[in-house]
Amino acid sequence: MLRGPPLPRTLEAALRDVSSPKPAVRADALRDLCRYGEDQRERVVRALESALREDEAAPVRSAAALGLADLEAREALPTLLVAVEDDDPHVRQMAITALGEIGDPRATERLRRALADTRPEVRFQAAIAFPRVCASGADAVEALVRATRDADPLVRQIALRMAEEIGAEQGHVDAAVLERAQALLDDGPAVVRVAAAVVLARGGDDTVPAHPVLIGVANGVVETTDGEDEAAAIELCGELGLEAALPGLERRAFGGMMGMFRDRFAWHARVALARMGHARAAQTILRELGSWDRDQRTLAVAAAGRARLAVARQAIVGMRGDAERADPDAIEEALRVLGAADLN
Repeated sequence: MLRGPPLPRTLEAALRDVSSPKPAVRADALRDLCRYGEDQRERVVRALESALREDEAAPVRSAAALGLADLEAREALPTLLVAVEDDDPHVRQMAITALGEIGDPRATERLRRALADTRPEVRFQAAIAFPRVCASGADAVEALVRATRDADPLVRQIALRMAEEIGAEQGHVDAAVLERAQALLDDGPAVVRVAAAVVLARGGDDTVPAHPVLIGVANGVVETTDGEDEAAAIELCGELGLEAALPGLERRAFGGMMGMFRDRFAWHARVALARMGHARAAQTILRELGSWDRDQRTLAVAAAGRARLAVARQAIVGMRGDAERADPDAIEEALRVLGAADLN
């Protein structure tokens, strides 16, 4: 007999089960407890803090830290600062993640020290969290630029991307970040080189040094473990009109021989190709605007906007006011990019 998924616990049942003898039950109860954080915040936060401080099972403490992150529980800051020194690496990471989500400047110095921790997983999470708590953008960029010299390649990669994120918010990427990106194009691990190429291509006046890496990603010659960077590199090939990337982009967009092999970045490759005036890619996007599936239509709307596909404008305008056709935010964003936000 088929049964539906179990219903979430009531508040009282969740509070009861955080004392269960089974760690898996306690962790699950904490996740259910977070559903009541808006109406019963004090009780919920108190239970999460207690679990983070006292529970003997690391997965339960991790769930508690993540719950405090979801609730942005500023009042739990002292408990989270202590949890950064937890014996379990995953609990430490979740505590740092929570500090970043909360964004309280009082955590700045603790996270600054975490950037120099002996444990690479702590430094990695600190690179993500530090700019979210640091009140000074210049101070955050300086700390992240130092982190781009870290011994661990994943720390170098995330520090570079977080520094770029600050630049995007400020409207320009700091010259020191671009200088480090230029230097890291010759880094050993591909994950760092690809991140450097993306940062340089997005924020630098001279994008040419980044082109070989971007083309290498599109053509499958340079492989990164970071999916976000891979997607960005593929789209940047289209934005920059890098014709040497066409073989890889076409293979990704339409599959290999007889279209048998679907690439997980097919959507991004079609966007890149359409941006370069590729007829088949543009026709595919236009056809998918009329798909029977709402999610497919929404993706096509987003693709048309990202590809600057002006011929799709009227079709997208026709979707306005009908949330059943496509996601309204995707429609408005596409029209904004296409310069048609004022059309009726």
